[in-house]
Amino acid sequence: MAQQYQMFGPWLKKRFGTIVYKVNVDAGFTCPNRDGTLGNSGCIYCNNDSFRPSRCAPELPLKEQIRNGMRYLSGRYKAGRFLVYFQPYTNTYAPVAVLERLYREALSFPEVVGLAIGTRPDCVDREKIALLQQLARERFVLVEYGVQSIYDKSLEFIRRGHTYQTFLDAIEMTANRGIEIGAHLIVGFPTETREEMLAMADAMSRLPIRLLKIHQLQVITRTLLADIYAKTPFPIFNYPDYLDFLVDFIERLPPHIILQRLFATAPDAILVAPRWERTRQQILRDIEQRFVDRNAFQGSQCIRHRD
Repeated sequence: MAQQYQMFGPWLKKRFGTIVYKVNVDAGFTCPNRDGTLGNSGCIYCNNDSFRPSRCAPELPLKEQIRNGMRYLSGRYKAGRFLVYFQPYTNTYAPVAVLERLYREALSFPEVVGLAIGTRPDCVDREKIALLQQLARERFVLVEYGVQSIYDKSLEFIRRGHTYQTFLDAIEMTANRGIEIGAHLIVGFPTETREEMLAMADAMSRLPIRLLKIHQLQVITRTLLADIYAKTPFPIFNYPDYLDFLVDFIERLPPHIILQRLFATAPDAILVAPRWERTRQQILRDIEQRFVDRNAFQGSQCIRHRD
């Protein structure tokens, strides 16, 4: 059977000749949307407990977090090669000297093949990109930019603190430097129509990005979005509609874009909506089945042009 969409795990395995596992770490960064630079409460949907693994503890030294993560993954999956993922908050939000120390510390393990660095597009500059370019000459380096939406009306609604143009500027600064570029989108904001959400696939297709995360909007406890949803509930993706949307979206992406994430699964204890009551494996199987049922493939509806 032909591969219906391109996923990160198989792509990494092909690149390195073996399965590569992510080790999530929290290096103690904050965010300009939390430290008072742009705001104090973060984006309206943000609660880092919704995606931070329990082994990812900022009170532990970075090397200890990495050792713990590798030990766990080696024991459970017999993993031998790892990507250190700087995940919570904004992982380029520090002076370059601090960043270089942390990144090189992560790369000091012989089992670590590279880095994945989650950040905001307004928290990079030419000096930081030069550091990433230097590291990328030695190891695999992926920088994941949280764009969330291509629409400024949505970015204003979520109190993101930057515009879509900021993301485009960061992409231009990062391109053609040996750094793998990723983008992170959230779909389901009440500020957007379904067609506007699908049009984000066309926008990503025109950019020099290699990897993409997309997932449904989740309403998480202890966020401003949860307060808004409680007072004025807005439509949110139900499960069948999201499966169909996801197929439509991926059909519009060119085959060279690798998909890192297709949905979000916040812990039930903090999830308000949508509650799909399915495991991660069940969702993956249902996505694959929806592609089969529709005879759909990544790129089959791609608009093949670049601006």
